[in-house]
Amino acid sequence: MNNTIKYSVDNKNSGKRLDVFLAEKMNDFTRSYLKKLIKDKQVKLNNLDLLSPSKKLKYKDKISINIVQKDSLNLVPKKIKLNILFEDKDIIVLNKPKGMVVHPGAGNYKETLVNALLYKYKNNLSNVNGVIRPGIVHRIDKETSGLLVVAKNNLAHANLSKQFSDHSIKRKYFCLAWGVVRPLSGKINTLITRDKKNRQLMTVSDFNGKKAITNYNTIKVFNIKNIPKISFIECELETGRTHQIRVHLKYKGTSLLGDKQYGRKNLKFKKINNEFFNKLNDLTGQALHATTLEFYHPRSKKWMSFSSDLPNSFKKLLKYLENLSS
Repeated sequence: MNNTIKYSVDNKNSGKRLDVFLAEKMNDFTRSYLKKLIKDKQVKLNNLDLLSPSKKLKYKDKISINIVQKDSLNLVPKKIKLNILFEDKDIIVLNKPKGMVVHPGAGNYKETLVNALLYKYKNNLSNVNGVIRPGIVHRIDKETSGLLVVAKNNLAHANLSKQFSDHSIKRKYFCLAWGVVRPLSGKINTLITRDKKNRQLMTVSDFNGKKAITNYNTIKVFNIKNIPKISFIECELETGRTHQIRVHLKYKGTSLLGDKQYGRKNLKFKKINNEFFNKLNDLTGQALHATTLEFYHPRSKKWMSFSSDLPNSFKKLLKYLENLSS
C-alpha cells in the first residue's frame, strides 16, 4: 500500500538539502528511511526521479513522496475498549488512555488506537492519511492521556486539518513539572526539530525545524518538606509539534514528572519521602493529560467543547500534594 505526500518549496527552504527538508517536514520518519525512499526512486522532484538525498532545493520546486507502507498488510482490527465521549456521522471524540499508541509503527501493529477504530468502524473512517492511519487527524504521545478527535470521512478530515493548520482548535493540557518555571506564566515560541544525536527525541533549534508555540500558566507550586518543588501547570497549544510540551518544558529547564525520555536524571534528596515516591512510580509515564478540546464541527460549524478528567494515577498524586500543602 502506498500514500503520496506532496510539498512545494518556499523561499525559506530554498537551498536546503532534500533529505534535510523532508526530515523537517516529516517528523514521523527517520532521515535514514527518507534517504532510502529517495534511493529507491520513491521521491520525485518536479516529476523526475531522484537518487541523491543531498540534492539542493530551489524556490517553487515540487516534491512528491511515495510512502511505501509494506507493513500495512499486517494491520488488523482488534477489539479494544474505547472511551467515546461524542460521536456522529462525521467525527468521534474519545479519551485515549495512557500507554496506548495512536497509530501503528515501530513493530506495534496490533495494540494501537487505529486497530481499535478499525474493529469498531471498519471502513467508515477517513483515508486522507493513508491506510495505516485511518481517521487520524492528530496525535498525542503514547504515555500522554486525554482527548482526541477522529474523522469518519474525508470532508471532516480536511476541515479539521485546516482548523489545526489555522490554529483555531483549542487544546489545553494539565501537567506536573519539577521545580518552578520562570516566569510563572508566559508564551514559549521556538522552532522544534528532531534531535541529531537521538532521532527518537525532539529538540529546540535556533535555525531549523517547525514553529512551535506553547502558552502556559502555573496554577500552583507545591513546596513541601522532603519533596522537591513541583508545579501544577496548564498548557495551551497554538501548534501541535511532536513532544511539544515536553520539549518546551525541557527548554525552560524543567521536565514532567514520570517522563523517562526528557526527564531529569539523578534527582538528589536530603531525605526521601517514600509515600510520595510510591505515588510517583504509579504514574507509569509522564504526568501530562489533554484535558480540553474545542473546535468547529466540520459540517454544522457549531462550536464543540469537550473536557476530560485526569487519569487516576495523576489525580491521586495531585490530591496527595494538595493534602500535604494544605
